[in-house]
Amino acid sequence: MTDHSELIPSITSNVPELRRFALRKATRESMMKMLPFVSIVILSLCASAQGQTAGKAAVSVDAQNVFDQMKTLAGTWQGPIMVDDPAWATDKPMSLSIRVASHGNALIHELNTGGPEVTVFYVDNDRLTLIHYCDFGNRPHLEARPSADGKTVEFDLVDAPGSNQVGHVSHTVFTMIDANHHIEDWTFTLANGKPLHAHMDFNRVQ
Repeated sequence: MTDHSELIPSITSNVPELRRFALRKATRESMMKMLPFVSIVILSLCASAQGQTAGKAAVSVDAQNVFDQMKTLAGTWQGPIMVDDPAWATDKPMSLSIRVASHGNALIHELNTGGPEVTVFYVDNDRLTLIHYCDFGNRPHLEARPSADGKTVEFDLVDAPGSNQVGHVSHTVFTMIDANHHIEDWTFTLANGKPLHAHMDFNRVQ
C-alpha cells in the first residue's frame, strides 16, 4: 500500500485557498443565474424612465399649446362685468389690455379697475401658470388644467401669499369664443371664505 501521509500537510495547508476557489466559483455561478433577472429589471427601469419622460413631454407640449392659444388674445378689449354681490357691482364697462412680453415667454393681462391690475401668465416647466398681482396686496398663484377643446382654460389656486385682509383670487376660467370675443370668469374668495363671482364678456376693440 502506498503511503500518502506526506501529502496531508500540503493539502491541509491549501484548505483556505480551496475554500476561496470554491467561493469564487459559487459566486460566479450565482451571478450567471441572476443575469437574466438583472437584465429584466434594467429593461423595466429604462422603459419606466422613458414613459415618464414621454409623459412629461406631452404635458409640457399641451401647456405650451394652450399658452400659444392664449397669446392670440393680445390686444385691447372692453365689456360689461356682472358680479353676484350687489355691493361689488358696477355699471361701467371694463377695459382690458393683453400683451405678449419677454420674447414670447410671458402674457401680461392688465384689467382697468381704476388703475391697471396685473396678471402674468407663463409656462413653468410643464405647467401653464398665472400670478395675479392683486389690488389688495396679495399674489395668488394658479395653475391651468389641461384644455379638452382648446377653447376653455381653467385655473385652480396653488397658493396666495400676501395679505388676506380682504380676500384673494381663487379660480378663473377663460373661454375663447372667436378672435374678437372672449369671456373671463373670476372667483374671488373673501376673507370670511365666501366666494364672489365676476363674469366679464369682452369684445375686441383693437
